Amino acid sequence: MKNKYYKYLLVFFFLFIVKMNFCHATIYRGRINGTGVYLRSGPGTNYDTLKTLTNGAEYNLVSNNKYPSEKDCANGWYKLYYEGSASGYVCSDYMSISSLEYNTNPNNDCEKSLQEAGFPASYWPGICSLKESHPNWQFQPIFTGLDWSSAVENESACGTSYIASTIPTNIDNTCHNQYTKTWYPASATAVAYYMDPRNFFTDQYIFQFEYLKYDDNLATLYASATTDVIDHAEFYKYHYSLNNNLGDIINIVSKEVNVSPIFIASRILQEMGSSTSLYNLYSGVYPNYEGYYNFYNFGVTDSCATSSGPTACGLEYAKKSKWYGLQEAIKGGALELASSYIAKGQYTGYLQKYNVVPTESNRLYSHQYMTNIQAPSSESKTTYNTYNNLGLINNVFAFYIPVYNNMDDSTYLENNGAVDTPGNTDPSEMPINTIVVSSGYKYASGEILGISPETNIETVKSNLESIAGYGNVKITNANDTLVTDGLIGTGYKVTIQNTTNSETLTVIINGDTSGDGMVNALDLLQVQKNILGTFSLNGVYNLAGDTSDDGIINALDLLQIQKSILGTYTIVQ
Repeated sequence: MKNKYYKYLLVFFFLFIVKMNFCHATIYRGRINGTGVYLRSGPGTNYDTLKTLTNGAEYNLVSNNKYPSEKDCANGWYKLYYEGSASGYVCSDYMSISSLEYNTNPNNDCEKSLQEAGFPASYWPGICSLKESHPNWQFQPIFTGLDWSSAVENESACGTSYIASTIPTNIDNTCHNQYTKTWYPASATAVAYYMDPRNFFTDQYIFQFEYLKYDDNLATLYASATTDVIDHAEFYKYHYSLNNNLGDIINIVSKEVNVSPIFIASRILQEMGSSTSLYNLYSGVYPNYEGYYNFYNFGVTDSCATSSGPTACGLEYAKKSKWYGLQEAIKGGALELASSYIAKGQYTGYLQKYNVVPTESNRLYSHQYMTNIQAPSSESKTTYNTYNNLGLINNVFAFYIPVYNNMDDSTYLENNGAVDTPGNTDPSEMPINTIVVSSGYKYASGEILGISPETNIETVKSNLESIAGYGNVKITNANDTLVTDGLIGTGYKVTIQNTTNSETLTVIINGDTSGDGMVNALDLLQVQKNILGTFSLNGVYNLAGDTSDDGIINALDLLQIQKSILGTYTIVQ
């Protein structure tokens, strides 16, 4: 009897330990305090610099223990995860530490609501953090019923997923289906990172889970938001010069086909790019295909493009689809997206890449709109910047987030996979304009736009280098002096290097006519004097003063700057 009692006691004690180990976890977060803070490969200034960290940026720590310093920083170094499983060291003097705890028993109303909805505990901290900042945002789980490891294995099968990367861990060298010198078969490690929703619970990247049907709550705001997505692109400028506003056309057809116009505009931008490289597909003047357009690259499959080229593939598809005229072409492509993807269970950007809840079971892991595993996050960043620049970011949005079986809670955000490390110095093979757009900004010939006022130089540099590779971006001020901290302003120059060339782009921040990176009383005074003829704004400063983008600085621009200073209006960048 006594032995039996001890057996029960030991079992109880064992279960208690299991519950303590597996039902409770603490995630330690570090916030960067200061500018010019370096991430290093070891705990000392004698180690290589991996990247410059942005003031205010937050990272997960390997632990809350400090590593003894080998050189300088007497108080020790914290080790943090900065991209997937990549890690580095930061002097503890420049970090403030907080903890984020979760367990299978919710601690607050947010976690309770997520548990009731069916989200696993490892999802709670990230979603609740977003919910705290944006109370109007709604989150719904999508129960895929799929085993996580099996899903990653299938999505990384040869020919299924590609990545614009030369990092060895991101490339599947056993797959010999590489089709350009820029895109490589993605490894399971890279797919796991981009496929794991928990890696993207941030303001910028959550929009890959946005519900893509037309939202009546945003109807009055769609027009300006849609145009803002594409107005810097050459295809938009080309048609605008012909008195065709593609933003207006997109807004008209979007309600008819029940698809978000922001999504349509973002998808067109993703497919056409900002340059003139696909002029034949969007101009409507190609011989034997006059009046036909293909803004979505439908029909431009890998095999067809290799054998016939994108122009022949895309325009022949448009002609067979009877996409004659701008409105029919944009509507036709949107209808195809709606009927071929959104109506088939692929109603988020994420699901259009990872088809894990198809309405037709034979389409599981196939019928993907894009092979680029970075496309959902890239499009998400563009969408976020559009909403944020227009002051819409706190509106009602619905996000549908996949949940898989057997996801390892203990690897929350840390070891789900690896992507290009910002410490990589290899220049990207992407075109310069693609680097800019993929970083969340806008590209025009010789110019970089889409940067919000009061943005730190290191933020812009870090965002660009996340695509271009560490050390391949240089920023100088209006006096051509190299700068690494402070605010970036109109007239600053950003030089980006890729594998074949470099390009220097001049910064334009709408409303910042003085070039100090802010929109304030000095800018208001300069615009007012420019209107009165007692002061002249020239070059990029004149462009920055035309906040309404109507080609002239007038009272409307003055009013917009004044309202911006008062906080009642957000100038579109």
